[in-house]
Amino acid sequence: MGAAPQNPAPVSEAELERMRHSTAHLLAAAVAALWPEARFGVGPAIKFGFFYDIEVPVAIGPKELERIEQKMRELRKKKLSFERIELPIEDAIAEMERRGQRYKVELLTLLRDKGSTAVAKETGDESVVDGAGQSTVSFYKTGDFVDLCRGPHVSVTTEIGAFKLTTVAGAYWRGDERNPQLQRIYGLMFATQEELERHIQLLEEAKRRDHRRLGQELDLFTFSDLVGPGLPLFTPRGTLLRRLLEDFVQSLQEPLGYQRVQIPHITKNDLYKTSGHWDKFQEDLFHVRGKSGEEFCIKPMNCPHHTQIFACRQRSYRDLPIRLSEVTSVYRDELPGALQGLSRVRMITQDDAHVFCTPEQVQDEALRIYQIIDAFYRPFGMQLSIRLSLWDAEKPQKYLGTKEMWESAQEQLRSVLRTRGVTWIEEAGEAAFYGPKIDFTAKDALDRAWQLATIQLDFNLPERFDLKYIAEDGQPRRPVMLHRAVLGSVERFMSVLIEHYAGAFPTWLSPLQAVVVPIADRHNAYAQSIVEKLGSVPLRSGIGGGIRAEVDDSRESMQKKIRNAQLRKIPYMLVVGDREQAEGAAAVRLRSGTDLKALPLDAIIARLQAEIETRTDQPT
Repeated sequence: MGAAPQNPAPVSEAELERMRHSTAHLLAAAVAALWPEARFGVGPAIKFGFFYDIEVPVAIGPKELERIEQKMRELRKKKLSFERIELPIEDAIAEMERRGQRYKVELLTLLRDKGSTAVAKETGDESVVDGAGQSTVSFYKTGDFVDLCRGPHVSVTTEIGAFKLTTVAGAYWRGDERNPQLQRIYGLMFATQEELERHIQLLEEAKRRDHRRLGQELDLFTFSDLVGPGLPLFTPRGTLLRRLLEDFVQSLQEPLGYQRVQIPHITKNDLYKTSGHWDKFQEDLFHVRGKSGEEFCIKPMNCPHHTQIFACRQRSYRDLPIRLSEVTSVYRDELPGALQGLSRVRMITQDDAHVFCTPEQVQDEALRIYQIIDAFYRPFGMQLSIRLSLWDAEKPQKYLGTKEMWESAQEQLRSVLRTRGVTWIEEAGEAAFYGPKIDFTAKDALDRAWQLATIQLDFNLPERFDLKYIAEDGQPRRPVMLHRAVLGSVERFMSVLIEHYAGAFPTWLSPLQAVVVPIADRHNAYAQSIVEKLGSVPLRSGIGGGIRAEVDDSRESMQKKIRNAQLRKIPYMLVVGDREQAEGAAAVRLRSGTDLKALPLDAIIARLQAEIETRTDQPT
């Protein structure tokens, strides 16, 4: 890894960004030194590190990564400066053509013809060039290597912190599978060696907790080549886990007046053309043609459908608020290379809800939603951080509605947060074009942040669909629409949850909560009677079905049965033999290995019942 300069002063995010961006250039300079014929795509800084897309005449493997990293360390020690060079855009194109850097020529041509927004959109790298319309572009020279870039960078290579190259992946140039596939070299970079090593340890732990592996081992979900990538199939155990999460949300929102609805999975294209989603999402939709030639698509979101339920009859102010909820799947045609387990899929199940209310009711309704979100995340032990996403007042043309409407809505959401007594940050320009929102980020057991829940105000859809209610003065008024997500998506939340618990779910959430282990065949009938007794236990939580248990009557030894239950991450193992059978008891072991000794069945049931109904995070 190489020694890194130690700096006791904290390093800001902007400084880290500069270091990581500079390390991407150092990587490219090392590759150019080793393979002069290499051609370079883009190389941005990313969270925790950097990457560079490269066309090189060898397949980059572990040995090549080691060579590149060694060359990077050699170059860093030389204290090479990052020198900025500016050229007219036509001269820049000619220079890159002379150097044989055809991908840079493409970027410069795209910049000249369509502007920097097109470059950033097609490459995902905003560091390549500055704003639209410039007549010159900047390059940075590091030793013998010259790269198209707007900067900024560190002054000299020795200011770069601790780095390590990690993996190589394929990446289609400009994200288009019709283009050449480049090799994307990933690396990590932190200000100090200690921070880098700590992050590597976290990555190793994350690998151990990978939901894709655990999902298969615990028989929760699978994928099929015949069904297609990004379309998960949930087993009975995985489906039960989904239902437990969905029922939990439902148990929190039903007492607050939410009513279930159901909508179809396809729709005429006209619905999304009216809503305004068509222009943004039409390339990401699955399109369907009916027998009559009518154009349909598989729904990518639910909110436009819900507006039609509101609009199906005349509404009075006395009817409001109307709170509609649904757990349903939407579909988006993601590129195969972007799919990843349950984290990024083509079928996205949303615990969706939309509230139609008067402007005066917004604050109370947002507080109700906040109450649901807070109560839902509490049992998981996930700390929530909050961001208030505001409009960019300098660019009002990007948003729907008047300045007064935006200022009022944003202040209403601030009031919600003040009422809750929480700390939050505000970010201008992060609002949706139709209204401001409160975004909730949850931290998992590895201290990773996941943006999951949200409360969004929407002025757009009520306007586009001409939604109205009759106000108290008898005049038609426009309702406000609130979008609400608690899990975000069921699939993604399951991936987070599997990794948060490393598959060892708390008792209330475990698909199987107890396994009864008979020591000998003569104890099988008693073991089965325990399972039946557990299954008949009434639960007030609304989950239903009693305590989920089964008998392990296999021919394995007792020790092997216990070990198998631990590997399956079952919370409780109830071992029964002659003594337990005679006393109406069972010897209780937790999956952690803790031995609770023999307990009466009534005491075991009371313990399990309490954990399930209170959704406590035990046992370990």
